[in-house]
Amino acid sequence: MKFTLQQTDTASKARAGYLETDHGKIETPIFMPVGTAGTVKSVHQRELANDVGAQIILGNTYHLYLRPGTTILEKSGGLHKFIGWDKPILTDSGGYQVFSLSDIRKIKEEGVHFTSHIDGSKHFLSPEIAIDTQRSIGGDIIMAFDECTPYPCEYDLAKKSMELTHRWLKRCCTHFDNHPPLYGHSQTLFPIVQGSTYKDLRKQSAEFIASMDREGNAIGGLSVGEPAEMMYEITDQMTDILPKNKPRYLMGVGTPANILEGIALGVDMFDCVMPTRNARNGMLFTKDGIINIRNEKWKADFSPIEADGTCYVDTAYNKAYLRHLLISKEILAAQIATLHNLGFYLWLVKEARKHILAGTFSLWKSEMVKRVSNRL
Repeated sequence: MKFTLQQTDTASKARAGYLETDHGKIETPIFMPVGTAGTVKSVHQRELANDVGAQIILGNTYHLYLRPGTTILEKSGGLHKFIGWDKPILTDSGGYQVFSLSDIRKIKEEGVHFTSHIDGSKHFLSPEIAIDTQRSIGGDIIMAFDECTPYPCEYDLAKKSMELTHRWLKRCCTHFDNHPPLYGHSQTLFPIVQGSTYKDLRKQSAEFIASMDREGNAIGGLSVGEPAEMMYEITDQMTDILPKNKPRYLMGVGTPANILEGIALGVDMFDCVMPTRNARNGMLFTKDGIINIRNEKWKADFSPIEADGTCYVDTAYNKAYLRHLLISKEILAAQIATLHNLGFYLWLVKEARKHILAGTFSLWKSEMVKRVSNRL
């Protein structure tokens, strides 16, 4: 993987650049739709590529490990071929999902013993197994196995967890470097900064991650319940420490306003289930704010979802029709809403990139944060 930094905003730390992988080029800043089990819910791959404009999507190691399993993925030639997607893929390590299974997992030095949420079967995931699984999945960018702490978190627990994450990272790097990819395309390993909300731990973790000299770095353990301002403060601290010549990935973030603020703080890559999950519940993100399409006020509103008529897919639908579909529990409602939200998120980061290159990002961003945060 190669990262080229094209321009940095003069009034903020916002950056425009691009990543080059064996499956294609990714312009940054970028939002990555989440395809947990090998699918971005409600959306065809052709729609992701052609209508939404996704340049890279995510796969989840925990879910793909359990189902369909690495045997099937390897027989198919990896996740790209299995799902019919010829653009880049990023896979997370499964660490966050294991963290979320607090009642059915046990963390030890060697790894994590956990119980499948699907059938109750027992499993073990270690740094080495996480790397092997991601080799089997075949993502272009893969993540180191880490432990994510909850918020709030006591200092001693956060420190102990961070130190475990660092030891696991060394094992990940050694195993990654000693075991080649399986499908003829290169893979890149990103370490993950942890340390909860403690500045001294975050500094220590970011410095350690930077010292590993991998091709990109991720900021984890945020967007887990802490106040937004605290998330921004930590992100700002991290991007001052992490190398400027390598991409920075803020994991699991977030709202449109979160993403704009993250870009301003020097983050290049984002992912979040919010545009897809919230779409299925009737929440739409637009240039002028957030719409709950279930509300009665939209029942006879035949205007387009975006007030200026922008449509992110090939067919425009009005608010009243989409509300009708959602209230009627029609599958098409989830499809339309998901395509709209993903289209909006990809439009937002693309516009941010244009303004960074034009030297007008900060003024544009200040106005857009206010607009996209409105409740309509």
